[in-house]
Amino acid sequence: MAVHDECKLKFLELKAKRTYRYIVFKIEEKSKQVIVEKLGDPANGYDEFAASLPADECRYAVYDFDFVTEENCQKSRIFFIAWSPDTSRVRSKMIYASSKDRFKRELDGIQIELQATDPTEMGLDVFKSRAN
Repeated sequence: MAVHDECKLKFLELKAKRTYRYIVFKIEEKSKQVIVEKLGDPANGYDEFAASLPADECRYAVYDFDFVTEENCQKSRIFFIAWSPDTSRVRSKMIYASSKDRFKRELDGIQIELQATDPTEMGLDVFKSRAN
């Protein structure tokens, strides 16, 4: 599975310049490569991010999660989400599962990985508990 250069470029912008809040990646089965499907504005919140993931198709996503620690420090963590809803096609789930690790290696700087099959597995509470 090839990774389009734009994927790495946009991820670096999110990581270094905080140009985006999130990025949704899609595997183009015809061209056998991962491409950028959607970019989330820094002003966007978690709800826009969750709504950008299709209910019945797999995706990869990166989310820049801001939080405040118990010591009142502002921090952020970059989450990698492997979105694989139960209602998606078996072939699609297999393609996403088999190429996940290779794709994730291309994105240098991911701090936390989540695997989600429905929205409750990647709720804000999950982000908060994993971020600390």
